[in-house]
Amino acid sequence: MLTSSLPTHEITVTRAGWRGWFALAVLMLPVLLVSVDNTVLSFALPEISLALQPSSIEQLWIIDVYPLVLAGLLVTMGVLGDRFGRRRMLLIGATGFAVVSALSAFAPTAALLITGRALMGVFGAMLMPSTLSLLRSIFRDRDQRRFAIAVWASGFSAGAALGPIVGGFLLEHFSWGSVFLMAVPVLVPLLILAPFFVPESRDPAPGRFDPTSVVLSLATMVPIVYGIKELAVDGPMSLAPVLFVVGIVFGWLFVRRQRALTSPMLDMSLFRRGTFSGAILVNLLSVVGLVGFLYFVAQHLQLVVGLSPMVAGLALLPGLVLMIIAGLAVVPVAKRFAPRVVVPTALAFSVVAYVMVAFSTADLVLLIVAFGLLGIGIGAAETVSNELILSSAPSAKAGAASAVSETAYEVGAVLGTAVLGGILAAFYRAQLVLPVGLPDAAAQAARETLAGAVAVSNTLDDPTLAEALRTAAAHAFDSGVVVTALIGAGLIVVAGVIAATTLGGSRSTSKQ
Repeated sequence: MLTSSLPTHEITVTRAGWRGWFALAVLMLPVLLVSVDNTVLSFALPEISLALQPSSIEQLWIIDVYPLVLAGLLVTMGVLGDRFGRRRMLLIGATGFAVVSALSAFAPTAALLITGRALMGVFGAMLMPSTLSLLRSIFRDRDQRRFAIAVWASGFSAGAALGPIVGGFLLEHFSWGSVFLMAVPVLVPLLILAPFFVPESRDPAPGRFDPTSVVLSLATMVPIVYGIKELAVDGPMSLAPVLFVVGIVFGWLFVRRQRALTSPMLDMSLFRRGTFSGAILVNLLSVVGLVGFLYFVAQHLQLVVGLSPMVAGLALLPGLVLMIIAGLAVVPVAKRFAPRVVVPTALAFSVVAYVMVAFSTADLVLLIVAFGLLGIGIGAAETVSNELILSSAPSAKAGAASAVSETAYEVGAVLGTAVLGGILAAFYRAQLVLPVGLPDAAAQAARETLAGAVAVSNTLDDPTLAEALRTAAAHAFDSGVVVTALIGAGLIVVAGVIAATTLGGSRSTSKQ
């Protein structure tokens, strides 16, 4: 370990040596796995449906149960990591995730696969807060920590880039179970190496574990996340408003209990720190912008342009590479300039990306360039905001702070699909003008989604009618993209304003 040489009026900070950087490499394994797992399952769903014959409800739960359980347990698992040891939680989570993933690969029924996905959510909630909070204890020097967090955030971007490519490759050569089995070769090295290179850390004075708070946190997050999904599928006339009310009521009870406890599960005073709350909101809105953009650009590339899922993933690869580069390149910039300047400046690139898409979706090169600009903005902003979240919280509460950050990621991802995706779907249905002569059943399917229209066009015997349907659907979809892109740009602008007003006015120093 090296000790930094600082003036006598500054605090001497221990800098991480080679073991710390090796520990970072080990911690990247679960980050890559979870980020790949977030995107790869959608590619396997058609084969799963053919093999297990799930009902429409079961098919929905195969996708939804994992993020619901994950979002509901992140705060609990982060707090448990602070109390019982963050490395311990990481190893328990990795072991459970690997075992359940392997068993899920051979699930004979949809019900058992849903059970497996739920358990993966439980163990996945142990993984992510542990990785980020361990960086807080390993890299005490702030410059090193900022770079480590940039690498951590880049792992998410790399996983998102690899998801479609890995999924396409596995499904071309193996059965659907291969997308679950890939967890085993990724997590086994973690289980072997982490005990040697990743130091244990915990809160030296943890409070009493409160089961009631755990139940209240679950009762808060699960209805809200599920309500967002219901809103996207069935609109405002669904159960979504009721679910939101239930979640808000339990959230109020959770906050009230935390304030009443002498040793709360989640220290609510963290949210009174402007930097912490502001960085959380920037994280959430940035993820909404990223996931919302991916939602419609992936459909455009595959269903309008006609690219295969694997080729579409490769088309987006330059933007994801730029996201990684921006996350790393912003580290020396953030050292010299204030966060309230760096983050809004970075997010301006993402605003330009959305505006470009709003004015033209016909040019494939323009879409690729726009996604590259979006990636530059999101990559840089996420690195700075994540570092601020960890630095603004006491080191003893790093697990709880990391869990709140991860929850913002999960809610942001759900909102990106639900809100921007829901708006896009509504405009698609409003703008769609079906060609004359389309059978009633085919017309109903075509009105639902762009994918439904393309699927119907492939079953029509009349090639002229099929082409007219595809053209009409593509036009309606791209008309909806214009409105959705402008709304996305507005959300990123809001994130920039929040960053400019809450993230502090002085540049970061290397002190802890």
